[in-house]
Amino acid sequence: MRLIARFITRLALALTLAVGVAAAPAWAQDAGTESKQIKLSEAQVKSFISAQKDLTDISAKMEKAGDKPDEELQKELEVVAKKHGFASSEELDDVSASVSMVMAGLDPESGEFTDPKDSMKKELADIEADGAIPAAEKKLLVEELNEAIKSMPPIIHPENIELVKKYRAEIEAAMQ
Repeated sequence: MRLIARFITRLALALTLAVGVAAAPAWAQDAGTESKQIKLSEAQVKSFISAQKDLTDISAKMEKAGDKPDEELQKELEVVAKKHGFASSEELDDVSASVSMVMAGLDPESGEFTDPKDSMKKELADIEADGAIPAAEKKLLVEELNEAIKSMPPIIHPENIELVKKYRAEIEAAMQ
């Protein structure tokens, strides 16, 4: 059962990242932008960490807005981005996507990085080999994991890995 719990946690993160990186949040799409991985600077990572409290404060509004955020919400996002040193909410979104891609590949215990797609492939093999998982549940897990593997973009800037690892503890604390 520990394997299933670990898998579900990783799958949720992987799906979130795959969707988040492949397609920007609705508010960014409305602005005509798309999330992308960028080469991170130390200043951007520190700003990302400091922005988490403010982003948490407006996340409920963002969820409620769904595909139709209003102009007021977009202005709030811009204020948060600029407050934390970003040129725009689009830059904040790109930094978030780049940090999240690396975080998805960090082992929670060792802190070592494995490409998220490779981790998902290993999880897939583990699930397929696990005879304790009921067939219907296994089929669903395998389908979801295969979809996540297909949609997970590769790490474009491997130099981001060491930078994010350096701030891992602070990132995890800020995102709690």
